[in-house]
Amino acid sequence: MVETAAAVPDRAYRGSGPAFAALDLGTNNCRLLVGAPTGEGFRVLDSFSRIVRLGEGLQSSGQLSAVAMDRALEALHGCAARLARRPVRAVRAIATEACRRAGNGTQFLARVQAETGLRFDVISTREEAELALESCGPLLRGDGRRALLFDIGGGSTELAWVRLPGAGGVPELIGYASLPVGVVTLSEEYGLAAFTTAGFGAMVEAVSARLLPFERVHCIGHEARGGGVLMLGTSGTVTTLAGVAMGLARYRRPLVDGTTLTVADADQAMDTLRGLGRAGLEVHPCVGAERADFVLPGCAIFEAIRQVWPLGPVIVADRGLREGMLLRLMRRQDARQPHRPDSRLQRVGPTGMPA
Repeated sequence: MVETAAAVPDRAYRGSGPAFAALDLGTNNCRLLVGAPTGEGFRVLDSFSRIVRLGEGLQSSGQLSAVAMDRALEALHGCAARLARRPVRAVRAIATEACRRAGNGTQFLARVQAETGLRFDVISTREEAELALESCGPLLRGDGRRALLFDIGGGSTELAWVRLPGAGGVPELIGYASLPVGVVTLSEEYGLAAFTTAGFGAMVEAVSARLLPFERVHCIGHEARGGGVLMLGTSGTVTTLAGVAMGLARYRRPLVDGTTLTVADADQAMDTLRGLGRAGLEVHPCVGAERADFVLPGCAIFEAIRQVWPLGPVIVADRGLREGMLLRLMRRQDARQPHRPDSRLQRVGPTGMPA
């Protein structure tokens, strides 16, 4: 299995300050991030990401399969071992769409706790949107009154409609939705048809229909006609498109996070990916064999979003739930004990407080 860093770990860090850890178990990926506070942000101490395909077969069966749970457990044992090697002040572990939907999701997480010691919270779709906004908020700068934030996941796609503040303010979530469609669900539904022109078009049409209720509630198109509406995407799909548009020989997060993907660049990158075929995607440096089946379904979701809301350039974020969790943990810990560093491990519950 392929492991990648969500950010460049600072392995030379030897500071005495507290470290915090965030663990995100999604439909497709298992991701760990460990960081130490630095001013308004944090320094990355360790980072881990593995494709585990926990939601494989979930759409048809309504259950997590035995093989998918075993894959996820293997990755989580690795995460637990990493955490055991480094003193951390607080850990937050969350599960999202696959465990929300699966009939045996609760039983699986109980098994995870028994075998690894990691206690997971299954978070709501609203908290998922809030965490994404927490991490991506600093990128929503410039001339804008509103922003549409989207996160294309494995089992769902999250939408957040955001009011942008004046100078020094904090972005405010004013509407959100979680659509039960992601790269894994589309890949399983369309199979090899996803690589054809007709199949790709069918995916775009199906996703577009799911987006329209959100548009009818929030009238984003009307807001956009007056200008001042930004669009931000945080997902493997958007970062892959940015990497392809930039012609990267290998994916590099520092070059991608925070960049802007123009309409022309997005079109060209999507044409490139669609023209490669499955074999070409497997060997592309920004894709790889484990993601080859999921890239075009992700592109179809992205294209549907652009068709319903043709807002122009997209701000690209290689950050998400883990970063949002870390920022919350650090802020809450600082509010409780601003002057008492403590390296003891605390497992934290759904509110971020010690369990």
